[in-house]
Amino acid sequence: MKNKLLWFATIALLAACTPAKDSTEQKIDNLLSQMTLEEKIGQMNQLNGMGLSDDLTGQIRAGQVGSILNEVNVDVVNELQRIAVEESRLGIPLIIARDVIHGFKTIFPIPLGQAATWNPAVVEAGARVAAEESAASGIRWTFSPMIDVSRDPRWGRIAESYGEDTYLSAVMGAATVKGYQTDNLANPTAIAACAKHFCGYGVSESGKDYNTTWIPEVQLRDVYLPPFKAVADAGCATFMCSFNDINGVPSTGNAWLNKDILRDEWNYDGMLVTDWGSMEQMIPHGFCSDLKHAAEVAANAGVDMDMMSYGYTQYLKTLVEEGKVKEADIDNAVRNILRLKFRLGLFENPYTAKVENPYYRPESLEKAKQAAIESAVLLKNDKQTLPLKDVRTVALVGPLADAGVDQVGTWCFDAEPEHCVTPAQAFRNLEQFNVIVEPGLTYSRDNSQQGIQKAVAAARRADAIVCCVGEEAILSGEAKCRADISLPGAQTELIRQLKATGKPLVLAVMAGRPLTIGEETEMADAVLYHFHAGTMAGPALAELITGQAVPSGKLPVTIPKMVGQVPVYYAHKNTGRPASNITMIDDIPVAAPQFSIGSTSYHLDAGSQPLFPFGYGLSYTTFAYANPVLSDTVLTRNGKITVSCEIRNTGSYDAYETVQLYTRDLVASLCQPVRLLKGFQKVHIKAGQTATVSFELTADDLAFCHSDMRSYAEPGDFQVWIAADSQQGIPATFTLR
Repeated sequence: MKNKLLWFATIALLAACTPAKDSTEQKIDNLLSQMTLEEKIGQMNQLNGMGLSDDLTGQIRAGQVGSILNEVNVDVVNELQRIAVEESRLGIPLIIARDVIHGFKTIFPIPLGQAATWNPAVVEAGARVAAEESAASGIRWTFSPMIDVSRDPRWGRIAESYGEDTYLSAVMGAATVKGYQTDNLANPTAIAACAKHFCGYGVSESGKDYNTTWIPEVQLRDVYLPPFKAVADAGCATFMCSFNDINGVPSTGNAWLNKDILRDEWNYDGMLVTDWGSMEQMIPHGFCSDLKHAAEVAANAGVDMDMMSYGYTQYLKTLVEEGKVKEADIDNAVRNILRLKFRLGLFENPYTAKVENPYYRPESLEKAKQAAIESAVLLKNDKQTLPLKDVRTVALVGPLADAGVDQVGTWCFDAEPEHCVTPAQAFRNLEQFNVIVEPGLTYSRDNSQQGIQKAVAAARRADAIVCCVGEEAILSGEAKCRADISLPGAQTELIRQLKATGKPLVLAVMAGRPLTIGEETEMADAVLYHFHAGTMAGPALAELITGQAVPSGKLPVTIPKMVGQVPVYYAHKNTGRPASNITMIDDIPVAAPQFSIGSTSYHLDAGSQPLFPFGYGLSYTTFAYANPVLSDTVLTRNGKITVSCEIRNTGSYDAYETVQLYTRDLVASLCQPVRLLKGFQKVHIKAGQTATVSFELTADDLAFCHSDMRSYAEPGDFQVWIAADSQQGIPATFTLR
């Protein structure tokens, strides 16, 4: 009796010391306890939508499907949900998923263009519109944001990224998550975000999609993981495995990445899904022998849901029976899936209510136009060519002048080109000048010379030329990698002949990546660069050209002079022989004796600098930066310093300027980049006025990963810049103690 009382007392004490589970976790445990192994495996299965086919509805009825992707007919979605909720044994609702990358119907600039706004509020607003429109079709989960730090413009998926910088990618990724999810995932207009691709996908060798990566762990932790940690902290509901292998281990089978880091280090309780077929693709990787082996590896690596490989449904039950996969691990995966469904409110409200006119609302189009305006980067403006003044007739030429299908950019399956307002349509509505539209080339890859003479003839009749060049949408995005990133087709020849007319020449570049446009930039009087700007690209360009709007975009990625410079990015490390005493290839004397020219680090035919650096972007006005002022020259380990700068608008336009904060660790136990972005502010300054912009720095802002894989700042001297881009500014110096 005494032992029994002691046992009850021990149980009571343990119960008192064990934190009570919240109601959602209790519901998950209760539901999980009722599930058969087959039903658990069914929740881990994501299938492509097939309408109301007998095959799909039968699998849903049998509890063999956890999620459907690519079904956008709200009536079909509701019927599939009805079958899941009312006709399956346990009534577990489905999650309906879709790639909604930069808009559903109302298309915003591609993510690279959104990053060029340097305005998280604009990015959040775009994600909110996308969520509202897609949720009206029954979609509650999107595979965005893509926060792969991307430093290779050959890679097609740079279009989906926020560019080359870790900090900027983290800020924009978190803003996107907030826009999709709001503060309450159960909101019927909220959709679950998915951070992709975990991890290092943007480092694919040779800029080829799906390619291998080799990333030292210190670099992985300093450069490529922080955006994922930022969105995890922002509450991102799901993560997606990347296609690539990292150091020989495909991400779908990488237990160190998916368990040790994501779950154990970051305490992430969201859901992890494969990319399309990436489980099966571990076979050609040479990492798994067959699909059964791949299912075993993925399950043991902590992957919760299989997108379109069928590995779990075919083999998990057998793998459990053979003792190769623990049912407890399957339970954990299903918990993560059910947790997402509860957080989305699908158990309480599985159906999608009909919404009247959810697409292309005036306020949505206005937000899309504002995003397109702010994403435009003015790269050149000789003799204040822009905005166009004292111009009666404009020749609008080029293959992108009236190409609605291309201006929306890559990977927007639900875009409707007939709803796009092209530059040609927008310019025809302008009252201040007449417009002659003559494309010259029918599409960006067109090599025909037949239309060029018509465009040149139109240019001769005009007072100024606006030439819309770039890439078709299909030339960037997934599996759209290019070894030559110059303007395709006969576009450069078109520009040469337009230049020969002697008329002011404005290039409006629309592309999915940075293009090597050195020759074209030299020929142009002004260059506006748009990373495919979406539904309202035309009105945005018209307002910028006419001065109704002032450019404020800044490059989120470096533009190289030539592809041989790649990878070229601002946050590079120095060498023992930094570039100086540069002798270019044409300056070497014929029959020169053998010697090390300059003995520093650069290319003979490109020099040491890119065409345009990260953070660069002009305005119709000019800004003068004073030297930065520090609140103290010593930063203590637990303290902070304030860095301030006066910025004067010295031109004649009220305008926004993106003020950027950079630091450099001058001496460290591991060599550090020459500059690192640590903050930015987009400020409005009226003509002739001065604004003071301030940033705070702490020791945590100066931390980097060490060889022991711990991140901390080292005492020593640092430089700090407040500047207009990554190459400008005069540094101040402080010491960390």
